[in-house]
Amino acid sequence: MESEERPPARLSTARSRELGEELRRVRHRARMSSGFVAEALGWSLGKLSKLETGSRGTSAWEIGTLLGRCGADKPTRDRILAIASEADTGSFLRLHDPSSDTLTALSVHEHAARTVTTYEPLTIPSLAQTEDYAYALTKNRAVAQARMTRQDLLRRPGGPETVLYIHEAALRMVVGDPKVMRDQLLRLTLMCGWTRISPRIIPMSAPSHIALRHPATLLTFAAPTKPLAYTETDTATVFHDDPNAVTAYQTKMRHLARLVLTPAQSRDQFARWADAYDREGRQ
Repeated sequence: MESEERPPARLSTARSRELGEELRRVRHRARMSSGFVAEALGWSLGKLSKLETGSRGTSAWEIGTLLGRCGADKPTRDRILAIASEADTGSFLRLHDPSSDTLTALSVHEHAARTVTTYEPLTIPSLAQTEDYAYALTKNRAVAQARMTRQDLLRRPGGPETVLYIHEAALRMVVGDPKVMRDQLLRLTLMCGWTRISPRIIPMSAPSHIALRHPATLLTFAAPTKPLAYTETDTATVFHDDPNAVTAYQTKMRHLARLVLTPAQSRDQFARWADAYDREGRQ
């Protein structure tokens, strides 16, 4: 069995952790233990463990050998080898199929995050949507259900501290019908009393600023893992752990924090909007 002298252990990156998680999932789907796979490949158990946690690199040939040993199908092999061949520049893009909710790069990092701070200018953030709101927004039941599963994982014991900055425009924009909006606003009202989750409103009266323009999410982790930022487009999510990009997101979030209503004010606003949609739905 080969020694652990090369390549040396390294700090993981967002891309290497994604790659490691993809490899771990392939092995789990094949119902093969790490010890069995390591022995079959002539690797040490430490090498496989470090590869699956993203703290060690290896060649595309070795990754291909691992995928073959675990019986991965061609689409899976092609996707993972494409990730493995990317230059680790500190930024990478992942296409949606059909939404970001099932992206490995998203799930592995949300699960490990210590804090999550997200901003949405025109819709309720995915992490706070009701299933009916998510379906009305996406017209896709599978996406709505995947979003609920994603929320359940974040609300598990020991999950991250989550702050949701929601522009008041998102409360005014009707998604679905008044009943869908009433239930969504009631949920946000209740969330104001949850532990580890804080939905906050940026009012329409907030002064115009470039920070309000685009959605954004910032995740932090226990040391020494670097923060990770991302933003969604219609067809892809762009991830950044490059320090300069992360600094720009941190600056944006600090500015937004100066604009939001207090927790009590936000709760009162959510409740008032829920009541308004309830009256509208009964007319």
